[in-house]
Formats: sequence, structure tokens, C-alpha cells
Amino acid sequence: MSEAADFKPGLEGVVAVETEIAEPDREGGQLRYRGVDIEELVGQYPYENVWGLLVDNDLDSKMPEPEPYEPAALSGNAPSDLQAETARLSSHWRLGKLNEISDDQARTDLARISAQMMEIVARSAAVGDGREPAPDDVVAQGDTAAERFLLRWRGEANPDHVKAIDTYWICTAEHGLNASTFAARVTASTGADCGAALSSAVGALSGPLHGGAPAYVKPMLEEVQAMGDPERWVREALESGKRIMGFGHRIYRAEDPRSRILKRTAKELGAPQVEVAEQLEEVALKALQEKSPDRVLATNVEYYSAIVLDVAEIPPPLAPAMFACSRVAGWSAHILEQKRTGRLFRPSAKYVGPAPRSLSTV
Repeated sequence: MSEAADFKPGLEGVVAVETEIAEPDREGGQLRYRGVDIEELVGQYPYENVWGLLVDNDLDSKMPEPEPYEPAALSGNAPSDLQAETARLSSHWRLGKLNEISDDQARTDLARISAQMMEIVARSAAVGDGREPAPDDVVAQGDTAAERFLLRWRGEANPDHVKAIDTYWICTAEHGLNASTFAARVTASTGADCGAALSSAVGALSGPLHGGAPAYVKPMLEEVQAMGDPERWVREALESGKRIMGFGHRIYRAEDPRSRILKRTAKELGAPQVEVAEQLEEVALKALQEKSPDRVLATNVEYYSAIVLDVAEIPPPLAPAMFACSRVAGWSAHILEQKRTGRLFRPSAKYVGPAPRSLSTV
């Protein structure tokens, strides 16, 4: 096959790695972490144990609690603060390069940073709200990572908010070779330290095409609610070329299993927008199917993520940072897996620029 025929824009469908970490079931509408269906994990284990499953293949292993650390200068913009502070941890903790340290040391570094990344987001969110993060003695009252996160941020942890965040984090902890995970693996493949690899992942996540969609779902639902006519809203949106956020997925040909779990959780917690979300879902799926009968379309994880995060009173601009908190488990597992391959990513590029020419013709 020629090099031209091999070219896939965006590397669509190109197999770049072999992984033991997660298996999205394209046709069956399931997602398994190291063989375990996430349906079995939600409500049975807190997020920190799921981190252990993904990183260590051991549900009795846990992401540790964060160690004492004072971020340099938090702005209150959590996504930006998270990227900057994660990179800063490399020098602050003098982390070793991945190609120079053992797998055990890399695992330790990843665990320390994962826990600290949640701390950074909680502290930054508090600053964004115009108050000081809660002191350690208040945070120590929490039993789980989600509880301690809320205690650091708000000084209190509503049980419904804890359940919403823990469920969201577990559902979005890992999902194969998406953009941010690929960024983490590419950086890890160079032998960079764990802080650099995780910071790269956060940078990739900051783009609205990956991880930011929940921030747009809530305003969309508010528009639908204000209009009071989901069918009209969908019709006008499609006629104007407006994208309906939260529908369709590049992996699943069946229902996104994470959406199913999050929808159930939203109902259990009495999410205020769940009714309008279901109304829009029904109308939008019918309209999209009529528009593209050859495509299998269903709500994706981002649609009901927005509803569940709203239960926990997470403001839309904080959604990318909340996604990063969840994905530290998957990123860490992939960084370790990439380290063990010992291979540098070096794909080829097809040149399509000007033919050879003289400087005088430029």
C-alpha cells in the first residue's frame, strides 16, 4: 500500500498502541476497565479505588491522599491553574525522567501528582469563588477523594454532590487513546518526567473539541427550557447549521454506556434539568436520525455529564478541570504502559508543499 493511501487525517482508525487498560465495546455499548464493566464499579467502589484498578490492576490499591503543598499563584481559572501547577510539580518535587527511573518510582510519582491535581482544582475553584480553600482539619473529615475535594473547595460536602462527582469521575476515568491520553503517551515516550506528561494531557484537554462539551450542554438546555418547545429548537438549530451538543460518538455504534449510567444517576439525584434533557434527547435523536439515516446516533457521555455536574453545582467553565480530575487515572495508567514499551512516537508526514524551486522564484 502506498504512503498516500496510508494517510488518515487525524489518524482516524490508525492503531497506534496495544493496551491492557480499557476496552470500549463499540457494538455492545459497554466500557470495561481492565475487563471490569464500569456498571459494576459505580456505587461499589469510590474513585480512588478505580484509580488503583486502572493503574495497578488492583481494586484494593488506591490513589493516595494529597501531601502538603502550596500552589504558587492560583488565578481561580482552574483549567489554566491545573496545567501550570502540574508542570511546576516537576521541578518542585525534582521528579526523575521516565527513561531514568524505575517503573515503581514512576508509579509513585504518578500517584503523588494525581492526588495533587485534585487538590489544585479544588483550591483554584475556591479562589474563583472569592474565598480561601478550607483548612486541612476540615478536609481530613472526608472519607473519599470526592468528599475531600468538596471539603477543600467549599468547606462542606453535600452527600448528593459527593455521589454526583464520584459517579462522574468513575465514568470518565479512562477511555482509550483520546487526544489528551495520546498527548500524555507522546510526551512520556520522550522520557520526560510524569509531571510533564500529565501537564501535556491537561493542555490537550483544554480545547473545546475534547472534554469541554459539558460546558455547552447546560446553556443549550437553558435555551430549550426558555423556548418551551424542544421540537422547534431542534428544527431551528439544524436549519441554521448549529451543532446539537452531546449527541453521537466516534467510538460507539450503540449507546454510550457512560451516558446510560449518568442519566440514571441524574434521575436518582433529582437533577433539576433532567426532564428538559429527556425531552430534548427524544426530539433530537429522531431529527438527527431522519437527517442522517445511515449513522447510529445516541447521547454521549458529555450530555448527561452536564446534568450530573449541575447537581453538584459545578459551574460550566469548571467542567474541563473536573474532567481532568477524573482522567488522572487513565492518564497515569497509559504513561506507565508507554514507559514500559521503551518506544518513542515518531509518525511520518506526507509532504504536499511546493515543488523544488529556486530562491529567485520565491
